[in-house]
Order: sequence, then structure tokens, then C-alpha cells
Amino acid sequence: MKLLWILLPFFYFCAPPIEPEEPVVRETGIASYYADRFHGRKTASGELYDKTQYTAAHKTLEFGTMVWVKNLKTQDSIQLRINDRGPYAKGRIIDVSRAAANELHLIGPGKAKVEVWPVAAEKNDEEFGDEE
Repeated sequence: MKLLWILLPFFYFCAPPIEPEEPVVRETGIASYYADRFHGRKTASGELYDKTQYTAAHKTLEFGTMVWVKNLKTQDSIQLRINDRGPYAKGRIIDVSRAAANELHLIGPGKAKVEVWPVAAEKNDEEFGDEE
């Protein structure tokens, strides 16, 4: 038992520091969706745009990144894969495929205010843990 009390300070001061988790980066802005005329065209990642897939364009996230997109008016949310660059219209933060736009109820209005965050960061967030 004495040995434990002698070694305890050693473990305390020699243990590696606990690295804080990366903060959840959430963006809020306007989402729009691809026009049907882009179906079958090459995206910035090199794959063809397919309006039936759950994909999106983002200005900075790596290709293949999975993100949640939540329509702040309807509270609908969907998980999408980033495979293109854009949007380039001022104030817009993401362009989603036609299939995703349908799920997010963007087809009628054409655009909506959304929140976007990476899926990996979402795993540790209690607030949105029930959306999977």
C-alpha cells in the first residue's frame, strides 16, 4: 500500500496530457440544390453527378466527408457525402443533390437556411445523437 502512495504522484505527473477533442464545427447558411441539367456531368472529385444519390458540394470540406445537413425551418435532416466544390452564389454554404433536396423539402422554395456539420464530429454531440 505504501508503494501505491509513493508511485501515485509519479503516475500523475508522468501521464501524457489528455488531448481535447476537436470542437464540432457547425456552419449555418443557405443551401440550394443542383439543377437537373447537371445530372451525368463530372464533379470536381471526378465522379459523375447523380441526382438520385445523397451527395453535396462544399467549398472546403474534403471529398468523401460525410456531413449532416439540417433544414432549420422544417427540422428535416439528412446525411450526405461531399463530392464536389461549390456553391459559388453569395451566402450559400452547400449545394445538395436533387434526392437530398427532396428529403430536405427544398424543391418548392429552391433554397433554405440550414446547419451543416461533419458526421464524425456529430458522434460526440448529445444534442443531435438521436438523428442517426
